[in-house]
Amino acid sequence: MSSPRAPSKMFRSLRHRNARLFFFGLLVSTIGTWMQMTAMSLLVYELTGSATSVGVTFLCQFLPMLLLGVWAGAVTDRHDKRRIALLTQTLLAVQAASLGVLYLLDVLTLPIVYLLAVVLGIVTAFDNPARRGFVIELVEPHEITNALSLNTAVMTGSRIFGPAIAAALKGPLGAGWLFIINAVTFAAILWPLLAMDRETLHPAARAVRGGTPVRDALRFITRDRRLLVVFVVFTLVGMFAFNYPVSLLKISVARFGSESLFGILLAATGLGAMVGSLITGARQRITTWWFFGNGAVLGLSGLALAWAPTNWAAVLLAIPVGVGGAAFVAGQNAIVQQESPPDMRGRLLALGAVAFLGTTPIGAPLTGWIADHVGAEWSLAYGSILTLVAVSVGFLLRWRSTRPQVPTDHHHAAAMVVDHADSGGVVPQ
Repeated sequence: MSSPRAPSKMFRSLRHRNARLFFFGLLVSTIGTWMQMTAMSLLVYELTGSATSVGVTFLCQFLPMLLLGVWAGAVTDRHDKRRIALLTQTLLAVQAASLGVLYLLDVLTLPIVYLLAVVLGIVTAFDNPARRGFVIELVEPHEITNALSLNTAVMTGSRIFGPAIAAALKGPLGAGWLFIINAVTFAAILWPLLAMDRETLHPAARAVRGGTPVRDALRFITRDRRLLVVFVVFTLVGMFAFNYPVSLLKISVARFGSESLFGILLAATGLGAMVGSLITGARQRITTWWFFGNGAVLGLSGLALAWAPTNWAAVLLAIPVGVGGAAFVAGQNAIVQQESPPDMRGRLLALGAVAFLGTTPIGAPLTGWIADHVGAEWSLAYGSILTLVAVSVGFLLRWRSTRPQVPTDHHHAAAMVVDHADSGGVVPQ
């Protein structure tokens, strides 16, 4: 049962017991996931000495998201999201355990790493919209923005601990045991999914079978100019500016000569990401100005980080990179959910995941190639420059868009609220 009072505006979703159970389990599990991601990047770099190979690993992992993501979102809109999340989280645990066992048996080769990365990507394509869509069902409708921001805070804030633990334990334990530990941490999210009180959930209406669900989602975005601009900018920035496991690894080794600095830099971006997500979650409504402004923070701080003069300067500059990046992502999620009908939220979350994660197969190998052939600094700087260009153009298009929107019937009320928020008006409660 929910408590009548929320702990604070920033954490108001946690007044729900189900939300508290879920977010705690997600935090533990995601720390393990970041341990595995960091250890895998270091392992591939040790095997090949090539940042491009690290980029190819992420191509294998995120290509399924690009190919399957929106369709997977349509599937989750038609089924019980909690049950799908139970299945996908179990399969992710099996994938992590397989990596660990094969490494400990000394039979893990680069092609097998690539293959298991593809398996990880296929499962994640279904897990992402199911898990994020289920987050919305944990809270009441007016708390959706806060719940999504807390979800982003947990997912990105776990980088504070996961990479740092991986950097500290990879030497004494080896990558294999880090993969095994990650597999065990999935129990932390599977237990809440089984134990929570389903009577207090707020399930969204399921989409009907048949029709053209993917094309419906695309049409929903393209006929609203504001959402279209947000999605295009989000896609470009996601493609080129968030390849930290590639660019920061190369900067740590090539510029500063420290492999362990990689985990510390990822942890610093995680600290910033948690702050950015929580600040976004404390806001009652999210406007496009918030979205573009934090994109600018991401681009400017990324440029500064690329040519940081010392290790400590790099660590400090990684924090605003995390703040801007997480607030940018959380802002996009909130804007879309504020305007979407309940039976389309899974598809739109999946479409956002495709725009952000599904474009990694393009950005990650390119980032690795730039790191190997142009310079470690430019592997981060080029994405930061493209980010600044994208958010500037998007901001100008939004600023020049003076024609009033004519909302369609199924999202009339939400569009009116967001239009009013973007114009600086008082949002009705």
